[in-house]
Amino acid sequence: MRRYMLLSLVLTSIAVTLLAPRVGRAGKVFEQPVRFSALYIYLDSGSESLGAYQFELKTTAGSAKIVGVEGGEHTAFREAPYYDPAALAQDRIIIAAFNTGRNLPTGRTRIATLHLQITGTAKPQYELIPMVAADAEGQGLSAEITLETGENQ
Repeated sequence: MRRYMLLSLVLTSIAVTLLAPRVGRAGKVFEQPVRFSALYIYLDSGSESLGAYQFELKTTAGSAKIVGVEGGEHTAFREAPYYDPAALAQDRIIIAAFNTGRNLPTGRTRIATLHLQITGTAKPQYELIPMVAADAEGQGLSAEITLETGENQ
């Protein structure tokens, strides 16, 4: 009985010694690199004054999690815009802002900056869906919405 216990202990020790390094290496294989990036959203209202906007952003490829939302460059939209937390929980975000003041941007202006945590090596792809662009009186206007990425690794 004593031999059996000793043999069992020796075999268990050998198994742990041989398998432990493999488990450690295997664990590293599954670790995904993480980096952070900013996504800049621009809206071009041409010669019209921009008073309000709403858009939706989805990640269509890769793995990107939104970890922060900032306002735009013009004083009319400098404060962080409104967003839908329920949509954010579904790997998309709906963002909106409005300003009824007189000092409103025209032409191309950055309306928001999104901060992303990107997991993995794949470059994320995004779908940007314009929903609303309006002047200070709420009249719809034709505007083009675009995005630019900037990664900090």
